[in-house]
Amino acid sequence: MEYVYLGLLILIVILLIILLFKKQDNSHLFDKLNKTEVSIVKEIGEFKHDFSSDINKDFNTLNDRIENKLNLINQKVNEKLEDGFDKTNKTFNEVMNRLTRIDEAQKKIDGLGNEIVSLEGILTDKKSRGIFGEVNLYHILASIFGEKNDKIYQTQYTLSNGYMADSILFGPEPLGTICIDSKFPLENYRRLVEKGISDSERESRSKAFDSDVKKHIDAIANKYIITGETSDQAIMFLPAEAIFAEINAYHTSLIKYAASRKVWITSPTTLMSLLTIIQSVLMGLERDKYTSIIHDELNKLGIEFGRYKERWDKLSRSIQTVNNDVENIHKTTEKITKRFDSISNVKIEDKYEETEE
Repeated sequence: MEYVYLGLLILIVILLIILLFKKQDNSHLFDKLNKTEVSIVKEIGEFKHDFSSDINKDFNTLNDRIENKLNLINQKVNEKLEDGFDKTNKTFNEVMNRLTRIDEAQKKIDGLGNEIVSLEGILTDKKSRGIFGEVNLYHILASIFGEKNDKIYQTQYTLSNGYMADSILFGPEPLGTICIDSKFPLENYRRLVEKGISDSERESRSKAFDSDVKKHIDAIANKYIITGETSDQAIMFLPAEAIFAEINAYHTSLIKYAASRKVWITSPTTLMSLLTIIQSVLMGLERDKYTSIIHDELNKLGIEFGRYKERWDKLSRSIQTVNNDVENIHKTTEKITKRFDSISNVKIEDKYEETEE
């Protein structure tokens, strides 16, 4: 840009000089001016050529730099696009995997829904509901004590009064032999927890539910508590945790009534806890029984060891006596041997003397 301004300044000066010399009408000076003008024009042409060349070089250099920058930018953009594509592809695969899992979970949920519908149909029937409770009870007993452990529990046990309990537990004292019976008061519970009913209707249904549970408590107390045969208490098993929670939360009078009849209400969770405690007590008693047996055997072994020590001492004394006798015999043998040696030496000397005579 400095060269451009300089060239323009020179042109202006030249023009002013031409105008000045034209006014003076001096031919000599005009010739010099023409020569000077020609020289200046030549220089300006050379300057324009050099300036154009410099501009072209600068432009080419700038173009190369821009091209390099564009190549670098293009390379980085490609790298970013490749990274973005890889991440997108990875994310897409993860999304597909999750969609597959969601689809599998949905199938399981649908299957579970069908099973729930089937279970709903089973629980609607009173007899099927009773079988469901009994099977649940047997499963809990088997999981705690093992299957067919008749020494600890039995199922479908018939008492002397002719009634059959779902199961009977031969527990240690002071628990004793206790009956467990499954009850499932589901119908009145469903009516009680139904939504959209008035307070008066809810109170009426609550009383019906209480009456239903009390009937079950009375039946267990009357059938399965027999003096001299079973314990003075029994267990009512509710196979539904929701019913057990409802009774404990809102029907405490039923808990008190059951306690007065010596009937203990349990759910699957609480029954498992109770049976686990009983199992621990039984294992402790069994361990104590074996401990007493081991103690008796150790006492017997101590007596036998005393006898062994006494006999060994006697044998040791006998061995010592024999050892002393052996030593005495050994001494006597040495003496006899010496005697024989002296006798043998005497004979040899006497014979030698006779030969010399």
